[in-house]
Formats: sequence, C-alpha cells, structure tokens
Amino acid sequence: MTLSFESLGKQFINGEWRVGQSSNVLKDINPYNDNVLVEVKIANTSDIDLAYQAAANAKQEWDKVNAYKKRDILEKAVHYIEAHEEEITELIIDELGGTRLKAAFEIGLVKNMIKEAATFPLRMEGKILPSTEDHKENRLYRIPAGVVGVISPFNFPFFLSMKSVAPALGAGNGVVLKPHEDSMITGGTLIGKIFEEAGVPKGLLNVVLTDIKEIGDSFVEHPIPRIISFTGSTKVGSYIGQLAVKNFKKPLLELGGNSAFIIMEDADLDYAVNAAAFSRFTHQGQICMSANRILVQKSIYTEFVEKFSAKVASLKVGDPRDPKTIIGPVINHRQAEGLKAMVEKGIEAGAKPILKGNISGRMVEPTILADVTTEMSASQDELFGPVVCVMPFETEEEAISIANNTKFGLSGAIHTSNVERGVEMSKKIHTGMIHVNDVTINDEPIVAFGGENQSGLGRLNGEWSLDEFTTMKWISVNYGQRNFPY
Repeated sequence: MTLSFESLGKQFINGEWRVGQSSNVLKDINPYNDNVLVEVKIANTSDIDLAYQAAANAKQEWDKVNAYKKRDILEKAVHYIEAHEEEITELIIDELGGTRLKAAFEIGLVKNMIKEAATFPLRMEGKILPSTEDHKENRLYRIPAGVVGVISPFNFPFFLSMKSVAPALGAGNGVVLKPHEDSMITGGTLIGKIFEEAGVPKGLLNVVLTDIKEIGDSFVEHPIPRIISFTGSTKVGSYIGQLAVKNFKKPLLELGGNSAFIIMEDADLDYAVNAAAFSRFTHQGQICMSANRILVQKSIYTEFVEKFSAKVASLKVGDPRDPKTIIGPVINHRQAEGLKAMVEKGIEAGAKPILKGNISGRMVEPTILADVTTEMSASQDELFGPVVCVMPFETEEEAISIANNTKFGLSGAIHTSNVERGVEMSKKIHTGMIHVNDVTINDEPIVAFGGENQSGLGRLNGEWSLDEFTTMKWISVNYGQRNFPY
C-alpha cells in the first residue's frame, strides 16, 4: 500500500481503520501552501474508551508472545520504514513543512529508537534477593506497566511519538497514541500502519485523532492507562502531570527548554558559529533543545556577532521541497504571530535587531536579537521558531549565572578549547543534558534524555525507558515455616 494522507487519514482502533464517532472534522493543512492534505472525522470519548479497552485486551495476548518473536516484530518495523523512506519523507515535508534534511534526520532517529526498543523483550530481567527470614527467598520480576497513553507534539512528531511508543511496546505494554492535531499522520497513524505491517497483535497499538475540545481530560483520566507520556509545552505538561497524579497514574513529561549555548574566548569561533546556527535554526528552531540564548565572552562578542549574522543571513528560506532550503514554515499561524509579538517586545525592551526577518503567513525569516539581558522576556521565554538571543558575558562565573537564570533546564552547549573546563562548567549548569564543543540538539537511543526544573520529569532512552515503562513486582517464597509470636 502506498503511504498517503488519504489512506492514513482515519482512526486506528483495535486493528481497524475507521472513522471517528464525533461529528466534528479536523483539517490537516500543509503549512507551506495551505493545501488541505486530508479531512479527518475525529474521535470522541467513546473512541477513546474503545482504544484503551483494545490495548488492555491485546496486552494479554502480547504477554504470551515469545520474547524473541517480539524482538523480530519490532525489527520488522525498521525494515518497513526503510522500504518506505521516500514516502515517509514526503509526508514529513507536506505535513510539517520540514525540509528533506530534517526528514532524513528524523527518520534516522526513529530507526535507531526502534532498534533499541527491539532489545527490550530480551532485557526483562529480574532478581533473587536474600531474606531476613530463614528458608525464604525474595524474587523481583520486571513486568510491563500495563497500558501507556502517549500524547505527542507537532515539531518532530514521527520521532517524539516513537520515542515512547516503541519502548512501551518493547517493554510489553499496550499503547494508545494521541498525536497533535497539526501532525495527525506523521505523529500518529503512520506509526499505527508501521506496527500493523510489522505484526503486533490487533489492538496493541491504537491511534486516536482528535482534539481537546472534543475529548476534554478523558484521555488522561481514563481508568485503564497506568502511565501518561506527554511531550509538549511546559504549561500543558504541568496540567497533564497534575491530572495524571490526581488519578494515580505516572506522568512522563518532556517539556519546553531555554537552552544556553556558551562560547568562551578560547573556542574555535568559526566552528562555534556553525554549531550555533545548527542549534538554533534546524527545523525553524521548533525543537525543545534548540539554543534560545547564545552567550558569548565579551572579548570575541563583536567578531562572533558579525560572523554569526553572515551565516544566518545565508540560510535559504522557502519551499521545504527545495533541497537547498534550510528554513521552511512554522507549523501554524498562531506560532508565527507569537514569534512576531516576542520579537517586537524584545526590541521595545532594548534588544538590538542585528538581523530582522520578515514574517508572512507561516513563513518566518531568521531574526537575531543582540545585547539581550536577563531581564528581557526574550531571554526568559522559549523562542519556538527562527529567532535567537545573543548575550555578552565577562567571566566564566557570569556565563554560568546567566545560563541558570531560567525556569527551564533541558539542554545546553559550551564551546572551549579546554575540554575539562567545559565539563566543570557543565556540572554547574542546572540542566538535564549539556554538550561540550557540540550542538544543543542531541538525542541518542541509549543515553538518558530528560530535563530538570520546568523542562520535565523522568528520563527516556535505553535502560531508563525500560525502567519507566515497567514496574518491579516482589514475589517471596517461603520454603519452610515461619515462627509466629502468637
């Protein structure tokens, strides 16, 4: 079957492709040319219930599948992606406004994530521990959590959905996935199709296309899921986390960021310029790990600003189908208007627009705001688009202080010729991840990924995902008889 918006524009519930039971319709819009890619009759609360029931039932069947067979099924998902890579690339370009470079980057991340998840069925290890009682042993069994609800965002939806879906399946769980309404296909039903073709039991993975106006809090409050994995904004994540805990579910939250990219005076400046550009402008800056603040030591500040401005001005903005395009459209008009307001507010507060791009519809050209201070909202808010702040500092201690002057704590980078100084500085910055002489955008399948402060709760990837999507069950065995005091 050819992968297309039309073929994938339905609900995927209990192994069936069907229309939603709501009378409301969502339009999937190409953010570059406004073309309607597909119209979807959305899911209502009854569909949500059917999806969770199906996942719970299918999970019992999945429990009976041999671990090596589970591994083979997950590996087949990778083979399916490889066989349909060009079609998936086209979907990413049209639905997300992603460039071909972005699509290749995202697909590569997805394949690596599934390959890692395919090892999980063979890693469901337990322990036998000694007991304080004679003739007794304590067994710890690693078992699936049950059913996982996944809510994914619009920016890297294929990967950020798969980041939870594949490990949850590999760890033995059923899954219900609700993608963002702006990325229903690449973040949702495409994944359903991949695992359908790979051979997971019917109903083990379900995809519901809907919006919050229709379903309210039912996706989180439903009694079946034990874990809610959410990737998105800090504001929404805070609400979902509180709602999950209120209903005794474990929240996994990957939220916003305000990453600092620090350049010391002994850095390789030309390399730092290129790394900073990649860290900010990849996929139009619509990445939670993107460098929002570039901190430059004063002795090289002027030189950096000149070189960085020239580099950014050279980035081609336009049609994401053009292989030369680096910056395509942002996902929707709300994002574009929000960026425009943030830029104007920053300039009014005293930021200097070294480069000020035009905004037309969803097309947002790059903007560089220099001489930004910590008091300005531009340095405090997440700039989810092709806008970046440049901030001077005098000393190492000042750089660390500025980097920590944020409510977020997701990623970061430090450039210096003294690697160990970079590492020692990194230890003092309150962030879940930070990279010396590299970019802020990093995600590897076996390395712990997650944020501090208001950038999230929990860690994903590798053994950390295995821990998050399973639970440890204690079963003790008494081979003798205990003596009781009464």
